[in-house]
Amino acid sequence: MSTYTELSIDQQLALRTAAAKLADDFAGIYGPETIERFLHSSYDQFATQSSIAQFLPLLAERFARQRLHALAKVEGKRNDGKPVALFLCVHNAGRSQMALGFFQHLAGDRAVGWSGGSEPGLSVNPAAIEAMAERGIDITGEYPKPWTDEVVRAADVIITMGCGDACPIFPGIRYENWDLDDPAGQDVTHVRPIRDEIERRVRQLLSELNVPAA
Repeated sequence: MSTYTELSIDQQLALRTAAAKLADDFAGIYGPETIERFLHSSYDQFATQSSIAQFLPLLAERFARQRLHALAKVEGKRNDGKPVALFLCVHNAGRSQMALGFFQHLAGDRAVGWSGGSEPGLSVNPAAIEAMAERGIDITGEYPKPWTDEVVRAADVIITMGCGDACPIFPGIRYENWDLDDPAGQDVTHVRPIRDEIERRVRQLLSELNVPAA
């Protein structure tokens, strides 16, 4: 892959370290070739976003880990029985990130939450970050990312928010569309009502999944 061969020495070292960590996490499930393929393709997903170049190996490791967990569930190689919710919107920068933040905060380790976008942005919406911080939830560590085939197939419920026909459809998966205003370009005053409606819907979703909310 051209993006990988152009890496600096430090980035190549960081990716080798990431590959070693993933190899430990998925020992006995996936071998080095599969792990490196997922790690390098995950790196390529973010390689065009030069504004986060120094974080690319870390983002690649996090995204590859999520994708490998998803693949292991789809292939029946690892399944802890926890329900998986996938939140999708266009840029994965506002609505889906707030929904994921509430889901992870309220569900704790009793469920798994992921998010993605049809056209991922460069960073999470600052107004969404501020609105969530007002509720004591820090989403500054999140990042816009695409969805992948294995992540979609591993989800038990997929929540769509404005991605329309671009949202992936797989048989046998529960889908739910949340009609919410897009916080893009809005200040925190306009984002707060969207945030509060997302929290209400996330709490309802957790109830339907029989997951106690913290």
